[in-house]
Amino acid sequence: MSEIKFPIEATHIMMFARAIGDSNPVYYDAEAARQSEAGGIIAPPTFATALCHFDPNYALRPKQGEAWFGSAKGPSGIEGKPSTSGGLHGEQHYEYHRHPKAGDVLTATIKPGKEWAKESRRAGKLVFRERITEFRDQEGQLVMTARSVGITTERPVERNGGADVASGL
Repeated sequence: MSEIKFPIEATHIMMFARAIGDSNPVYYDAEAARQSEAGGIIAPPTFATALCHFDPNYALRPKQGEAWFGSAKGPSGIEGKPSTSGGLHGEQHYEYHRHPKAGDVLTATIKPGKEWAKESRRAGKLVFRERITEFRDQEGQLVMTARSVGITTERPVERNGGADVASGL
């Protein structure tokens, strides 16, 4: 189980809302937000995904001096043929107990959830792993709970005609 401090700042909320194309003034206009039901600037529903920017061990962030499975023409951190297709994002659920708002400093506690497996025709054994993240505010009150499911495959799925074929996994 790990804990990550997650400061919620108004400019982060505004930039996130712009990035997802949401122009609701409750995400950037302090006066409009103050007059709304929310009573102040609040974070958009999927803002919890920004936690990765505050996690020093986030697996998809490049680390100096280490090979990285990056976004270049080819993955730079893999030598030869990979033994699996890596991880797939299967599901994401958010349960809000209240709106995260500008000024909150949340503590995210990440713990494992359920794990299960299924057999597939093309990728072999699929292992599903649930991860539960609880976000608590500076008073220790539960603000939101995020549940994600990641999937790893026993072997890579071969490409068919230049595109990955997901059906029949």
